[in-house]
Amino acid sequence: MTANESLISADLVLRNGRVIDPANGLDGVADVALFGGKVIAVEPALLIGPEAREIDVFGRIVTPGIIDMHVHCFDRHARSRLSLNPIVNTFSAGVTTIVVAGTAGWREFAQFKEEIIDTAKIRILSYLNIVADGMLGEWEHDFDQFRPKPAAAIAEEYRSVVVGIKTAHSWANRAFDDDHAPWTAVDAAVEAGNMCNMPVMVDFFPMLPLRPYPTLILEKLRPGDVHTHVFAQQFPIINAEGKLYDHMWKARERGVIFDLGHGAGSFWFRNAVPAIKQGFIPDSISTDLHTGNVHGAVIDKLTTMNKIHNLGVPLADVIRMSTVEPAKEIGHPELGTLSAGSDADVAVFTLEEGDFSYVDSAFFRFDGTSKLTCDLTIRAGEIVYNPTGLGQPHWSADPGIHSRPMDY
Repeated sequence: MTANESLISADLVLRNGRVIDPANGLDGVADVALFGGKVIAVEPALLIGPEAREIDVFGRIVTPGIIDMHVHCFDRHARSRLSLNPIVNTFSAGVTTIVVAGTAGWREFAQFKEEIIDTAKIRILSYLNIVADGMLGEWEHDFDQFRPKPAAAIAEEYRSVVVGIKTAHSWANRAFDDDHAPWTAVDAAVEAGNMCNMPVMVDFFPMLPLRPYPTLILEKLRPGDVHTHVFAQQFPIINAEGKLYDHMWKARERGVIFDLGHGAGSFWFRNAVPAIKQGFIPDSISTDLHTGNVHGAVIDKLTTMNKIHNLGVPLADVIRMSTVEPAKEIGHPELGTLSAGSDADVAVFTLEEGDFSYVDSAFFRFDGTSKLTCDLTIRAGEIVYNPTGLGQPHWSADPGIHSRPMDY
């Protein structure tokens, strides 16, 4: 050490990993130093003071904490039972931020924030449902609940955690009438979005001839608005000749965001495989995680990322679509990065090579050759997932009595 060099004070240092941080254009071997719940340095061979805990992650991949921008974790209505505890299948997949996709409506958002957002260890942001009582039930078809002004007002009041307005499910597979026009839900959501200057996320079911998909993405949605479930079976993505429809390219040129939103029924290889081969890759990867798919086709964010990687998307792009891109889409560019001063949200993965198979929402199989597994998740500087004991002493190293407080 020269006279001009000084030791960095850190709580925790991850040594010798392959750091992939797309927000900063990093992809190479480096150390990641954390202190006080923040990232303080990402460089090769950092000089660290002796007080720091060090974990050697050589051969592993280190990324910013993963963002899943479409989950459900507010079981407000007992009849649905779709929402999960927010740390179920999230920390174990390297996810440190989840975005709840309109589970709570504007009438109940204060309760959702108090009961779920404010008490969770994981970071929770949310889209606000244009429907007053949120998801899921017959009230989603009650157009009297679509109120742009109160929705926008609640979004403004809770701007620290609300990232946009959500519409979903409205009047799918039902005949339109005088009280139920084709575009009411989308138009109301966009109106609310204009009022509060926030993007809209749309879960959509086209109905011909009055509610076609190209009209949604070419006319109704604004630049920065998000269509989730892009590879669902109901959307005209691929034509009879196996080519991507022009309206997909045109919508992307307009600035419409396409989110994966896997879900129990919204990811089909017959759409995803040809689209990705032709260069149409989702802007962001998300799961639509809920109790109906957590043990089924989705499982978690990491499984969804693995599918996209095995369909031919480079690993660095998969990480980008799971960190910096969703951070931009939700208006929180401070997330999804390892920049100095950012929250110390970090994930560590192992990339395995071999024979692995994955399924879509119809449980059709795709055979791949790689699989990411999560070794370590850090949220705000705290290790919240470490299943193999990375950096931990062997049980036999301490001849004294091993004990920990009982927490059950």
